[in-house]
Parts: sequence; C-alpha cells; structure tokens
Amino acid sequence: MDYSRRTFLGAAGAFAATGLLAGCAGFSKPASSTGADELSFTTWGSEAEEAGFRASIAAFEKANPGASVTLNLVPYEQMFENIDAQLQSGTAPDVFRVDYGNLGVYSSQDQLLDLSSYFDDAAADAFIPAFWRAVQFDGTPFGVPHQTDTSAVLYNRAAFEAAGITSVPDTLESAWTWQEFEQVAQQLRDQLPADRYPFAYNWQQAGVTRWLSWLFQAGGRYLEDDLKTPAIDSPEGRAALDFTKSFFTKNFVPANSSVKSSTYASDSFYSETSAMLFAGNFLLPDVDSLAEFEWGATYMPRNVRGASDLGGNALVATASTEKADLAAEFLAFMVSEDQMRNFCAATTELPTLQSLVGTDIEFATRPDVMPIFVEQATTIEESDVAQLASPNMAAINTVLSDQLELAFTQGQSTEETLAKISEGIAAATA
Repeated sequence: MDYSRRTFLGAAGAFAATGLLAGCAGFSKPASSTGADELSFTTWGSEAEEAGFRASIAAFEKANPGASVTLNLVPYEQMFENIDAQLQSGTAPDVFRVDYGNLGVYSSQDQLLDLSSYFDDAAADAFIPAFWRAVQFDGTPFGVPHQTDTSAVLYNRAAFEAAGITSVPDTLESAWTWQEFEQVAQQLRDQLPADRYPFAYNWQQAGVTRWLSWLFQAGGRYLEDDLKTPAIDSPEGRAALDFTKSFFTKNFVPANSSVKSSTYASDSFYSETSAMLFAGNFLLPDVDSLAEFEWGATYMPRNVRGASDLGGNALVATASTEKADLAAEFLAFMVSEDQMRNFCAATTELPTLQSLVGTDIEFATRPDVMPIFVEQATTIEESDVAQLASPNMAAINTVLSDQLELAFTQGQSTEETLAKISEGIAAATA
C-alpha cells in the first residue's frame, strides 16, 4: 500500500523538515550498555500492543547481551494513578508509556529524564516535528514519540443501505461538512427504530479531549498562543458546543454516550445500537473481531477546516532511574525505524518517524481502511498539538469533562458552559 502521494501530518507545510533514524543513528550510545542490567517498563495495552512490546523487548535484549527488560502491564484506568503513587514513594519504573496530553504533567515537574544529551539534531529531525515538539517542555525533550493515532468515522453498511445512503466521502477534500453530516444523521434517525441511533462519539472518560476536534473544525482554540490564556469563549466555541449539544437534543446519539458515561462508544457499534462510530485506528482489531456485520470507514466531518484528535503515546524514562544510559538506549531502540514499522503494522497504529511516511507498512488489520486514518491525520495542525501537549492538560481535562457533561445531559446553557470552562482553564494555567 503506497502512501507516498500524501504527506503524513503535512498540513499547511508545517512538517517540511527531513531526517532519518535508521537503527539508532543519531543516538549517543553509552560507553557501557551491556552487563547484567535490568529495566522495568510499565505500560497499558491491547493484546496486539502487548505482543508488539514483547517482540521489541526480545529484539532489544538480543541486541544488548546481558540487558533485560521486565514488562509490567496495567489497565489504562489505573496507569497514571499507579505512576503518581510510585513517583511519590520512589518506586517508579525506569521507563513508562504516557499519552501526549499527560506527558507535560510529568515533564513540567522534573519527574522525567532529560534526553537532550542522548539525542543529537539528526535524531530529533527524524521525527515529524509536531511530535518532537509534543515530547518537549521548555525546549527540552523528556520522551520519544512512539506512535500516534487519530479518529475517523466507521459505518454499518446495512444500516446505511436501509436509510438510502448510497455513498460516503472517499477523499479528504469531500468529507462531509457539518451540515451534510447532520443531514446524514437525520436520514438515519428517520429510518432507525427508537432504540437505535445514528452514531456514537468516542469522547468518554479519558477521551474527553476528542470534543476539541469540533472546536478546531470550527476554527477555534481553547488556549491562546501563550498556552495559558483561555480562548474557548468565542463564536467558534459557541458554534462547536451548540452543534455537539444538538447530538443529544436531536436524539442522534444514545443518552448514555456522554463524556462521563461508563459505556464506551464502540460498544453501541458492536451491538448495532449505533449506525456510525467515531473511532481511533487503534480500535480496528477489536472492531474487526467483534462487529458481526460489514462496515466501512470515512473521514471526520469538517467545517471551517478539517480536524481530528491527537492520539498516541510517548515513551519516557523517570528522572530517578539509576540506569539512565540503558533506559535512554532502550527508548532509542523502541523508536528505531524497524521497531516502529513492526509495532505499527501489528497494532494498526501510525508512525512518528518521517522516514516511514511514504513507506509501505503492511498493517495486520483492515489495510483497506487504514489510508483514511493516515489522510485524516494530515488535518492535525501544529497549533492543535501545542495546545493538547500543555502541561496543564490533566486539569483542563477535568474542567472539560465536568462542564460538557452538564451541557450534554443537564441542559446547562452554552454561555454558562463556556464561561465555566474558561474559568477552569484560567485556574489550571495560573
């Protein structure tokens, strides 16, 4: 499958820099990297991700005789609560996985290993610039971008056929406008029985930042350029919130599909309760095995611009590790070209190395729909990444979750919701 005609995450020419990280080229290899050294590595992950991590660990141990890595898998819901407690007690792992939105929480508190002495300019330039920026705090790298993911729209082919929807956008340029998407949703609503719904959106719990895709599509921001001043109480913010509130008032989504729901959007798609699902590409292996019907994929809706969510994760080492050199070497190995290609192919995730942008990655699951996610990722702009990687993102997440829940399920007005989100952002960034 050839993606060379597209520039992955190349929107508006923001990612024109080039570089190469073949093997561990550009990494300052420590003088002594062998011996009976053991690293502890904590992560969450799907079955495919676990297999991918174990394969990379085995390859690292083979390349570094005497070194070993102990993998500790925990549920995502417990991941950062555990890490926080371990950092406080001095028992944190040498290396752990962290999403881009949470990385700044740790890097801004001096809890992560400064990697600037381990990665030279060639190594840094090998990454898509937006992702190298995402792992930095005040210009210092505190992690390596391991992979990314983004959302697109999956749809039930039979449900579309029954509603008379005979075509879906097949290019990024022809993605539904908000108005067109609303028309499709209404067409489904008119045909579906009362206990089935046009779609489910994937903003539950930790995914609340996916609501911001609508804000970006409206041309809005939630932080000004200083990444501290609230910017969400704006015409663009009102447009995004009014539109997403209508999903509930027009009965387009199940009532239990709000941001604080304990039921994930994907569950309603598997059960055919929802005809469409906003889903990250990492979910495709589950969809492929659990959805007992034919399904396809198309692009996220667009308004002033196209936009999607910045998913994916970095790998970091703790500042307190006693094996800094070995930990840094392990991080470099995990983002080497071969390891990243293999991991992304097995897990249906997207690479962060520029050298893999135009290459043929043989995705293990539904390679026919993966180009849609690759193209959708080009709608993520560098200004989006800067906001989403704010060190205050954890506190902002809580504000968004609380206030969007009130807006979606309790009828809180758009004006009051945006005002309270602004107040919360100001408090979080003060």
